[in-house]
Amino acid sequence: MREWILSEPAELVTTPLVLAEVDHVLQRRAGTAVAEAVLADFRNGAYRVEWWPAAAADSLNVLRTERRLGIGVVDASLVALAAHLGTRRVATLDQRHFRQLGLAGEAFTLLPADL
Repeated sequence: MREWILSEPAELVTTPLVLAEVDHVLQRRAGTAVAEAVLADFRNGAYRVEWWPAAAADSLNVLRTERRLGIGVVDASLVALAAHLGTRRVATLDQRHFRQLGLAGEAFTLLPADL
């Protein structure tokens, strides 16, 4: 994933829910120094964080309709973001959930796995 992120020319966009989860996971598994380095990347604009007026409602609607897959609100926010941006490209290591998700009946392209 790291290698792909460093070589990806397209702008990488996520939600504030993912940012919170990244911080939490890195704090627990990699420590404060690693978490701070990643947060510095966010501060420096390496990734765009997008939250639009209907984002919470859109995410909760995805959660309600796809809960049977065992997804949480963070994954639901990424599906809602993809719909908001009009893309089917999702950067994730969570193939278990995202292989079953999609937009308008079309599967996501999971990056970097589907390259």
